[in-house]
Amino acid sequence: MPKKEKVKASGPVTRDKSGAVTITVHAKPGSKHSGITEVCAEAVGVAIAAPPTDGEANAELIRYLAEVLDLKKSHISLDKGSRSRDKLIKVDSSLGPEEVLRRIQQAAG
Repeated sequence: MPKKEKVKASGPVTRDKSGAVTITVHAKPGSKHSGITEVCAEAVGVAIAAPPTDGEANAELIRYLAEVLDLKKSHISLDKGSRSRDKLIKVDSSLGPEEVLRRIQQAAG
């Protein structure tokens, strides 16, 4: 009897129940430049060049991730954590979790 294999939930980039790719992000607002600071098992650390007021940091985070992933901003949305440093970003595109993670790691250097 074949094993029922669930989608792997390891690492910061996974696929949720609906099939969308999600990225767990630990945001660091108020930085001089936007950039990926670290990619670890729990989350992707992202420095954000915007203050954490009036949703400015969230907007900059989505703009920056769209640039890194080479997608339109409309393909990326904030799923959870609008008022927290720990956020869940939903990527609505044909990219798989492996490709999203590869592009994030490439941006991290």
